[in-house]
Amino acid sequence: MSGIQTSLRAGWSGVLAAAVISSLGVAEVRAGTWAEEHAAWRAERVAALTKPDGWLSLIGLHFLKPGPNTVGSAKGNDVVLAAGPARVGTATLAEDGTVTLALAAEAGAQIDGWAMGGGVLRTGEGKVKPTLVTCGTVSFFAIERGGKKALRVKDSAAERRAHFLGIDYFPPDPAWRVTARWVAFEKSRQIPIVNILGQTSPGLVPGKAVFERDGKTYELLAIDDGPGEPLFFVIADATSGKETYAAARFIYADLPKDGTVILDFNRAENPPCAFTPFATCPLPPKENRLPFAVTAGEKTYRGAHD
Repeated sequence: MSGIQTSLRAGWSGVLAAAVISSLGVAEVRAGTWAEEHAAWRAERVAALTKPDGWLSLIGLHFLKPGPNTVGSAKGNDVVLAAGPARVGTATLAEDGTVTLALAAEAGAQIDGWAMGGGVLRTGEGKVKPTLVTCGTVSFFAIERGGKKALRVKDSAAERRAHFLGIDYFPPDPAWRVTARWVAFEKSRQIPIVNILGQTSPGLVPGKAVFERDGKTYELLAIDDGPGEPLFFVIADATSGKETYAAARFIYADLPKDGTVILDFNRAENPPCAFTPFATCPLPPKENRLPFAVTAGEKTYRGAHD
């Protein structure tokens, strides 16, 4: 993980001295506290990516056809897994969207940790986790994307996880930690959110963060990620497709306090799609495409993602 090791060895003290900039709406930070929190955030970010069931473990995304779908690694299956038993079982997609799985006895698979013959695969919603099917290092669960049901497959022994190259960053800079004015909408607005597969789903927008840079005012729409969750911003900027991932980067911010939101662009992170072709990441709404270069946060991943 050379990118992280290099960045954490960087000269924090010289960079943090730049925190005196205030005309751009830079949030007040204490140098030592900010440096420690930022280093901890980076470490947590890498830990989440590289855990056994993290985004680097994805090895497949298979959309189901109506009716029965045989599942397994053998070529004759309707859903051919990249790893796992030759035949796991049969996933049946009903007209009402329900997915049920009948396990093959020889697969040695389990549903939510239990050795059982089959059951309904719930997709999960909010903090309710989806039904998890496991067989050795391989696992999968049902998801819904663009009104279609699919199986998302993971493998803790995946090549992408085993050969992760680390994350490269722009130098940390407190000037990119911005205090924005929070403008809450009287009623959350619904906007179309297009994902990287071209599928469209509705997204709820509770408000916008308004900030200034170089004498100009900019706005970013926040997407509601669920009750109690932080504000979620999907952005693009003038570095997109050059120094940073072309599709988008994500920023999470604490819920508004005293009418303000802290946008720390140093924590602009690559979406899962930057690391694997089996994720379905949202693209930024047109309002969140910034015309200037955000030279902060994560750069393009150096490893393979397709």
